[in-house]
Amino acid sequence: MSSVREEGKDRIIFVTKEDHASPSSAELVEEDPNDPYEERGLILPSGEINWNCPCLGGMASGPCGTEFKDAFSCFHYSKEEVKGSDCLENFRAMQECMQRYPELYPQEDEKEQQQQQSSETKPTSQDSAETSENGWWRWLLSFYKTPASLWPTAP
Repeated sequence: MSSVREEGKDRIIFVTKEDHASPSSAELVEEDPNDPYEERGLILPSGEINWNCPCLGGMASGPCGTEFKDAFSCFHYSKEEVKGSDCLENFRAMQECMQRYPELYPQEDEKEQQQQQSSETKPTSQDSAETSENGWWRWLLSFYKTPASLWPTAP
């Protein structure tokens, strides 16, 4: 027979070989797909976006949360042949918002510029915006496993 021992907050259960040999009588509880406390991925079973997914890194909140949600929703629900190609204005608005808060949303190309200060040509702000915007496309498309050949380029 099994035995139980309490050690502080812990409960230790010892079982025998006979306990393991007999089939379990435990009943599994079916998961509720609508349980708001259950951890889910980026896309809920209903097809809606899970704004609480840790994979978003808190992007849905903060000073540019609304712009992020607008852009991400547009991309997610896009029916265009090149997914998200109808969302460029949403992403541009999000990018402009993020550029107003550089301490919260550092630009990848800014980090690269600091590492490559030895180069003679410095990218223009237009180049930086395009690079950053394309970075967002790559990040979003990684969730959808879209081939890189379908990534849109900034206009």
